[in-house]
Amino acid sequence: MTETLTLHIPLRLVKRGGRRELQLPQGAAPAKGTDNTLVKALARAFRWKRMLESGDFPTIADVARHEGIAPSYLTRILRLTFLAPDIIEAIVHGRQDMSVTVETLRTGIDDDWDVQRRTLARNQ
Repeated sequence: MTETLTLHIPLRLVKRGGRRELQLPQGAAPAKGTDNTLVKALARAFRWKRMLESGDFPTIADVARHEGIAPSYLTRILRLTFLAPDIIEAIVHGRQDMSVTVETLRTGIDDDWDVQRRTLARNQ
């Protein structure tokens, strides 16, 4: 039996001066070791996933066109949604291993959460 897990990350992407920035809830501060680039990539990945699941954009190519990015880049970042929830939480709180970066995650994430934990979550 497959279980569905819903993970809510309380942050928003806002535009400031033509750039998109992460906005945390009022009173929240990023953890000392937080990799803002990685957190931003996670936020984008989950936003793009919602865009696909809502049916507003039926294909990855449609989302990529709307966002003004290459479909291949969108696909690589979208893979971040397959990370184990505890790894995502560690990233958001800055507790991930220092070797865990957007680049290392873009190149390949195993689907098996136990394998992910062994390879990515060493210092949580």
